[in-house]
Amino acid sequence: MTTLKTRLQDDLTAAIRARDELRSSTLRLTITAITKEEVAGETARELSDAEVEKIIAREAKKRREAAEAFAEGGRAESAERERAEGEVLAEYLPKQLTDDELNALVSDAVAEAKAAGAEGPRAMGAVMKIVNPKVAGRAEGGRVAAAVKRALAG
Repeated sequence: MTTLKTRLQDDLTAAIRARDELRSSTLRLTITAITKEEVAGETARELSDAEVEKIIAREAKKRREAAEAFAEGGRAESAERERAEGEVLAEYLPKQLTDDELNALVSDAVAEAKAAGAEGPRAMGAVMKIVNPKVAGRAEGGRVAAAVKRALAG
């Protein structure tokens, strides 16, 4: 069993013992999503820590989007719960890049792409290919794409 999945299960046990309803329900749903992914397809398999991390990131993104939708719909209490669940999941993800760190990586990638002959807005794909492996899991794709667009435009 992967170390991250083991950590999630150990934390779930601790949350249940502490009667922490928010943490235990969030971890249960996340472990269920991981298990579902493991048994999907032709044969069951064990996921790597990187794959488990991607699932946790996906679950955290769902919580963020749901919180925004609830907030727009005037359901502040539900939005707050979704944000709290997102914070629980954030503990299991790598620290997110700050805007300055992201912009520095993007500007390096733009310079690298220009050296390879790609320029202007059409260089977006080339720059994204360079940046994505460097920011994997530490910045959301939309944030990265927006930073690349800004760098290419300016």
